[in-house]
This record gives sequence, C-alpha cells and structure tokens, in this order.
Amino acid sequence: MALPAALAMTLSACGGGGGNTAADGKENPDGTVSIYGTEPKSTLFPANTTEAGGGKVTDALFSRLVGYKAEDGAPYNLMAESITTTDAKVYNIKIKQGWKFHDGTEVKAKNFVDAWNWAAYAPNAQQAASFFAPIAGFEDVHPADENAKPAKDKMSGLELVGDYEFKVTLNGPTSVFTTMIGYTPFAPMADSFFADPKAAEAKPIGNGPLKFVSRTPNALIKMERFDDYKGEDKVHFKTLDYKIYSSQETAYQDLVAGKLDFMEALPPSAKVGEKYKADLGDQVVNANLLGQSAIAFPQYIPAFKNLKLRQAISMAINREQITKTVLAGSYVPSTSYVSPGIKGYRPDTCGEYCKYNPEKAKQLLQESGFTGKVTIQSNQDGGRKEPLEAACNSIKQALGIECEFVGATNFGAFRQIVDGKQLTGMSRSDWSADYPSIENFLNPLYRTGGSSNDSNYSNPEVDALLKKADETANEDEAIKIYQQAEDLIAKDLPSMPTWNEKGIGARSKNLLAAKMSFKRQGVLESFRVKA
Repeated sequence: MALPAALAMTLSACGGGGGNTAADGKENPDGTVSIYGTEPKSTLFPANTTEAGGGKVTDALFSRLVGYKAEDGAPYNLMAESITTTDAKVYNIKIKQGWKFHDGTEVKAKNFVDAWNWAAYAPNAQQAASFFAPIAGFEDVHPADENAKPAKDKMSGLELVGDYEFKVTLNGPTSVFTTMIGYTPFAPMADSFFADPKAAEAKPIGNGPLKFVSRTPNALIKMERFDDYKGEDKVHFKTLDYKIYSSQETAYQDLVAGKLDFMEALPPSAKVGEKYKADLGDQVVNANLLGQSAIAFPQYIPAFKNLKLRQAISMAINREQITKTVLAGSYVPSTSYVSPGIKGYRPDTCGEYCKYNPEKAKQLLQESGFTGKVTIQSNQDGGRKEPLEAACNSIKQALGIECEFVGATNFGAFRQIVDGKQLTGMSRSDWSADYPSIENFLNPLYRTGGSSNDSNYSNPEVDALLKKADETANEDEAIKIYQQAEDLIAKDLPSMPTWNEKGIGARSKNLLAAKMSFKRQGVLESFRVKA
C-alpha cells in the first residue's frame, strides 16, 4: 500500500513581492552568499541540533529521506526511492542509489540504520534522541530512567534488508512517521563518523547540498557547494558564509549596506513604522511561518509549581499592546499551543489565561501567596530582548511585583543554560516547526523528557494521550487525541503562549532572488547571486 497522504496544509504559498522573485540580471553560479547566523550551541551532529542557530547549518550539510516543500511544508521523497506500508506500523524504505557523502563514500541503507541507532542510544546524549521513541526497541537503548544502563545498543525496530533497503517497525501504527523522518536527526551518517566521532565533530561529513569547510566560533561557519549532490534542492552558488552576529541590529546594517546577503528575521528597530520597507523596497522576503513564541515556567523552580502564580503572570502580559508597539505589528498575539496553519490548530486553547486581565491577574497573585521578584531569561541577540523587557514591564504594572530581563550573551550560551536545567527564572521558549504536524508542537515540548521540554513539565495523563495519538494510524483520529493532550497542557500552563511571528526577512542587492521557508530559514536552492 502506498503511504498515507501527506499532511494537508492550509498555508498559502511562501512569500510575495520582489524579494522572492528573480529579477533581471546576470547570474554568477560560482558566487558567494552570506547569511545571518547565531552561534550554534553544540556540535553540528544532526541529532544534537534542535535549535535555530545550528539547524540552519545542519539542514544544509545533511539530506534526509524526505524533504519539505518551502511553499507549504508538504513532504516529498528526497533520498527515499519509496516508502511503503500495509499497516502504518511496519515501513519498507528503499533509498536512491548513487548518492554520496562529502568524503566520496556512497550513502547506503546501513548509514541510516547506524545513524538512527547511534542517535537514540542514551550514552551518546544526543539532544534529539526522543524523536526515535516511536521505533520498536527504543526503550532498550534509551531507558526512561536516565540513570539506568541501556539493555541494548540497537533498536529491534530497525532491520537492514539490503544495500539500499531497510525496514522500520514502530511500536504502533502512526500517521506522523512519514512526515517526521524529514527532520534533521533522521539524516544518515558516513562510516567515517562511527570510526571517529571526535574528528567528525571538528569536520562534519554530510550528504547534503553543501559541504563543511571551516568553523570559527562566534564568527563564521564556511561551507561550499557539493558538486556531486544528487538532490533536487541543489544550490546555484559556490560558497556559503554563515556569519555569526551578537547583534541583530549590526547584521541589519550590514544587510542594508550589502555586506550581508540574507536575514530571515529583522530587528525591532527596522520594523517600527515599517522602516524596513523604505530601507529595502523589493528586497523584502515574506513567508508563512509555522512557529510559536512562548515563555516557559521551569517546574524545578519551586515558585513556578504554583499554578495560580503561573496564571497570574500570563494574564498580566498585554500581548496585544506589545505586538502592536514593540514588535510593530510583525507578530500577532498567541492564545494556543499549536501554530495557525497546522492541521488541528484551534484558536484560544489557552482560554482566559492568555488574555490580558490585570484585575484577575492581581487577584490570582494574592491567592498564590507569592511576594517575590520574577525574571525572564533569554539570549540578548536576535531581537529577543526588547519584547521580553516589555513583557516584564507589563507584569510589573499589572501585578506590582518586580520583574527583570536577564540576558545571556548569545543564543548558544542561553540554550546551554536551558538544557543544563540551570534556569533561575522564566525562560523564552520559542519554537519553529521541524515538520508540519500538530505532533511536532506537543511531543518535543510537553512530553516527559521531550527534547525541547524547557519547562521540565511532566504529566502522565498528557504522556498517555500523546502516546495514544502517536500510535493512531488515522490522521484525523490522531489529531483529535493530540487536541485532548493540548487541552490538558493548557490547564496546567507549563508555559504561556505569547505571540506568533509573521515571516519578514530580506535579501541584499547582491542576490537576484531568495525565498524563505515555513521554518524561518532561507531556501538556499532559491538563492541566485548577481554576477
């Protein structure tokens, strides 16, 4: 039987305006493109990269079985020749032949099987290990008790059939698997990686359209076109410079001056009065984003175990005012845990607690008994400081308590604090869809031990519903169960939805064309360099 149909999307095509449409002019196929970046928090291994700073790099270095259309997120076969199933539980996967890793070796089925097993194996401590949980035998390689020793180092659900074919058996039928496997952690890894992971850390060997050249921390990651690349998403330039900035404002000035070629998000100052339109004209690039901004309440901080305090803080934030003023209309208030544009999205699942109500907020604060000071932690770069400072001011005014923004130098440093469970206050917890599914907005963020569960939230009822939904073959039925889980999450309020970003980026005059994807990333295959 052929695969279940790809998830239907309600998005219109990404982008509009001249920024996304090739202009007249000669093209330089051997040109250099520079894009805005933030320092990755860790190694550039696919299964260890769950944040935007590193994700833009690993997505270019590694190709997966499935790709996603930039326009609407629809999955399509990339490295997969075919993916078939008769029961949505056992999948037979054949890969295309002749694909190469950047070291010249051929990509074979075992490179997927070995990579998935390595990523899931608990002692390897890969951030995205939990994404392999649907595969049979995951518990054997990654026990729920993080102090327990794994019983095995390979999942029983992965079976090599031949050089270009393997079989995947899941714990139960699922409607999400064929979409999920386009996410970065499901990339194959070269034989040389397993021979010497430390060397691969210094120089990643991928199979994507771009190959790694060099990395200068906090400054530059340089990549080059891989001329033997077989995918339809090959690039049309020679060199990619991923320029790392500590200030989004500085990057924007470089963009306007033509010293930087692409930014997928613009600083708050450029959005005030739509200044960016005057600065950039038809170089503006728009996209329909699938993302979510939120502020998490880490449950290991005693004060945030108090539900009424969480409710009070959420109701004290004037989302409407902040999105209109500080964010200059480039965001809209968020009242749900799932992004608009995702099948299964419902407005206002957060209910009254995501609506500004200073009177009720003050009452809840009194009932909570809390009298201290609160803080919001985040990285200072990327335009994140200003709206969170505004959120703090809103909390101060509504509740009459002290609130302070505490900024880490850059995104990588901030994520190390979050992942190390070293937060001392509330935490920015933004999310961009890895793939277009309601499951992707719930499992990683709210399942016990989820890869991006910044609040350290755990509710057995939620876990049970998510597992049930994961193992439901019918997509519509699965979505109903995911929605039940979302309703429970909303009652617990482990994090508070704040706002959703409108996709506004820009290219320099050095590019004839550029597009942006639903993931808020530049679509590298769309870039055309002016001669």
